[in-house]
Amino acid sequence: MSEHSPKRIAILGSTGSIGRQALDVVVSSGGRLKASVLTANHNAELLIEQAFRTKPTAVVICNEHHYAEVHDALGGTGIDVLTGQDALEEVVARDDVDMVLAALVGFAGLRSTVKAIEAGKDVALANKETLVVAGDLIMNLVRQHGVKLIPVDSEHSAIFQCLVGEDMLSVSRILITASGGPFRGQTPGFLKTVTREQALQHPTWSMGNKISIDSATLMNKGLEVIEAHWLFGLPQDRIEVVIHPQSVIHSMVYFVDGSVKAQLSSRDMRHAISYALSYPQRMPSSWPPFDWMEHHELTFEPVDANTFPCLGLARRALQAGGTHPCVLNAANEIAVKAFLEDDISFTEIPEMITDALEHLPVQHATTLDDYVQADQRTRHHTEALVSSRAKA
Repeated sequence: MSEHSPKRIAILGSTGSIGRQALDVVVSSGGRLKASVLTANHNAELLIEQAFRTKPTAVVICNEHHYAEVHDALGGTGIDVLTGQDALEEVVARDDVDMVLAALVGFAGLRSTVKAIEAGKDVALANKETLVVAGDLIMNLVRQHGVKLIPVDSEHSAIFQCLVGEDMLSVSRILITASGGPFRGQTPGFLKTVTREQALQHPTWSMGNKISIDSATLMNKGLEVIEAHWLFGLPQDRIEVVIHPQSVIHSMVYFVDGSVKAQLSSRDMRHAISYALSYPQRMPSSWPPFDWMEHHELTFEPVDANTFPCLGLARRALQAGGTHPCVLNAANEIAVKAFLEDDISFTEIPEMITDALEHLPVQHATTLDDYVQADQRTRHHTEALVSSRAKA
């Protein structure tokens, strides 16, 4: 990539919420960025539309049943059309890719991220589960291959931005903010009867279903604590979480001299995406900046750990180490899926995760396959528990 040529981005999960907003950033970049690869799981129609709009060199439709539809639609365009999960691992290593935006949801994003790092590509990471599941492995690979890992989550992007130019030895602690989700202030009794529709109504952000449920249980903050531990090299007792309903201050960093840095922006993920894709520069944007006059009051509250136990479960898994964060993530993914399918209640989500953490042993992991096996064991265990409760 020359000084004046665009940075070429592979967007993994281009039809999801982050992927769609990333394309907005690319299109509005004035030629600074180029979407060279787009991938989708099964949304063939939107993938085709995006391909015509941005003219990538390759697209991947992971669900092979949709391959013919995408291939036929893009025939004659010169765009390579690939299919299958293995294709994700192939496209991240292409010569026409400078950076990979990892925006797949859940454990599914781990393998392709590993392959991108091994291919020497910088990664803009929007898939928090990658570091939750295999943080030790990922950070070792980042150091080994000398690549940049830039967080896209608004909270970790905020911390990252606050730390630019700072010595980590001067950091005393970091503070991750949380909106509190749709059930902030509610009681455990109320949560027993909440519906899928209620849980998906996030008060400040528009997100996919899985992430929205994680926000409602506060598991998203637990995952973010684990992610922050690996990204910034801090022990969990120096990583705090506070409820900030306005979702304007995305996170803060406390320094040993008593100073505090906070990063603020409007509630628009394109700010964090733009920063990650253009780092170490900043690009001008066309979306609204933060306006102080619209926010006359910024408030903060402690987390209600009794009503929302998932944050504590995540800290417990991080403390145990080894494969336990992987177990936490897999159990949560299965439990959230079961709740979305009306197979279990909202309050059974943390119960399923607790069961997995108590019954599956902590194991040392050094390879990707170690994590894959732990993930599969946990999914089988939790799926069996869901099935048994559904039949009861």
